[in-house]
Amino acid sequence: MKNKIIESILKINPQAEVSVSAEDINSIVWENGTTPIPVADIQAQIPIVEAEIEQEKLDKEQANQSAIDKLKALGLTDAEIEAFRGK
Repeated sequence: MKNKIIESILKINPQAEVSVSAEDINSIVWENGTTPIPVADIQAQIPIVEAEIEQEKLDKEQANQSAIDKLKALGLTDAEIEAFRGK
């Protein structure tokens, strides 16, 4: 799982070098001379990052379903598809 705080920081400054304990915005450590970004700016980016993460999940689910539909169209059974997927 992506760390939303780090992802938000990297949207503002792609070259930033930081570390964060868990998802605690108060634990940001700015490394290697990275200029700190105001917490308010980071917090403003978090909903955008959350939406992007959610969209990535939806895109993956849709691609997965599309693949299953195509395999079914080729004549594979549900059991064969599940076996192929390792489930």
